[in-house]
Amino acid sequence: MADPRIKQIKIKTNVVKRLTKEKESYEKEAVQLEARLEKLKNEGEDEHVLRKQGEVLQESRSMIPDTVRRLRKAYEDLEELLGKESDLSEAEEFTQAKDALKLAQPIIA
Repeated sequence: MADPRIKQIKIKTNVVKRLTKEKESYEKEAVQLEARLEKLKNEGEDEHVLRKQGEVLQESRSMIPDTVRRLRKAYEDLEELLGKESDLSEAEEFTQAKDALKLAQPIIA
């Protein structure tokens, strides 16, 4: 039977990876929405359409800090778990968890 601690490491690693990707996705989306809004302004689009696109852009931007907050919490949880389970440092899952933390570190800093 597999060690249940390994399972917890895998779960928490996947949470960190997903939130890292989610933050990057929201940032890309915000850039795309900004460009679209600018294009619509240049084309002289209706004020109502511009306002709605602005709202969509703001909603996308507002998700970034929330995602960073959740990522910071997941990062801390995984880091704490790895500290407790350092005897598993030879396991592949432990190494993957460390890699996920390295990728997420610049985001939460």
